[in-house]
Amino acid sequence: MDAVRLMKELRVNYEQEADFLPNGKGLNLIVSAQQSADQITAKCRNVKVEDLWSLTSFFGYSTQTFVLAVSLLDRFLAMTRVQPRYLSCVSLSCLHMAARVTEEECNLTPTDELIRIGQCRFTVSDLCRMEKIVTEKLRFKSKAVTALTFLQLYHQITLTHATYRNETLSLEKLEAQLKACLCQISFSKAKPSVLALALLRQGMESIRSEDMLEIAFHIQRHLKIPDAELQQWSQRVARCLLDYASPKCSKPNHRKLQWIVSRRTAQNLHSHRSVPELPTIPEDCWDESESDDSCEDPMSSGEESLSSSLGSDAEGPFFPLHLRRQKHRQYLNA
Repeated sequence: MDAVRLMKELRVNYEQEADFLPNGKGLNLIVSAQQSADQITAKCRNVKVEDLWSLTSFFGYSTQTFVLAVSLLDRFLAMTRVQPRYLSCVSLSCLHMAARVTEEECNLTPTDELIRIGQCRFTVSDLCRMEKIVTEKLRFKSKAVTALTFLQLYHQITLTHATYRNETLSLEKLEAQLKACLCQISFSKAKPSVLALALLRQGMESIRSEDMLEIAFHIQRHLKIPDAELQQWSQRVARCLLDYASPKCSKPNHRKLQWIVSRRTAQNLHSHRSVPELPTIPEDCWDESESDDSCEDPMSSGEESLSSSLGSDAEGPFFPLHLRRQKHRQYLNA
């Protein structure tokens, strides 16, 4: 019964995926665009997607949130001429919209903190207005069919039909590989069902499972995916993952998150090398004048890429180990 239900769900999503594809002509314009002050280029888009990956890791958001945010971003950029100066606002709006759909309310990051950690110059009102524009343009409600939708279904179908359960096909590794592919705009041109199947086959070939490859073949025949189309994207996925795992891969500069402190705090840091002895706090009163520090914003307001400070997966000693990019590199190299 589970197998029948999964195949029906797969068919329904396959029939709906065309409604959530970015406009092909719009994507081609971005890919062919030259660096200018009034046009989004493929490089600009890719950098912002890496920023979204960093932010989703930093806030503990799921892969579903990241993939949905990228889907919203690509579809909006492909249908609307956006100036580069508004790209940060658009991308962060897409992330906020995706998080509201996929994350528990208690886990949502407050809008002002999202803007602050994202090191953006716009206001909460600006973000809310941009979210309204994106929602209206895309007619977005709550659901979107993405490559992750198919990847999760393919994985469940594979586990349901696999004969040898000792062969491990890690969904977590496949999701990490999907995120690496989505950082390149070229993969936005692929149908989600085809991209997910190409990733699935890549994973099956890496563990040399003939049994699972046979299941992937039946999925391909069930969805009537042409051999040439699947082979084309399988080759591109293999090249992408190979390049991404290589130390020669051009990745964002992994500088640590830079904290901008007030002048008063900076002077104290320079003048006191050792930990000062703190005075005893009176129990009967609280002197607010002594506790106030400068109200300067502790975060940088620069518009440079977040990935140059957080890293593509929030690297650096400021963050827990499980948020560092090394985890994803292990999945990709496994």
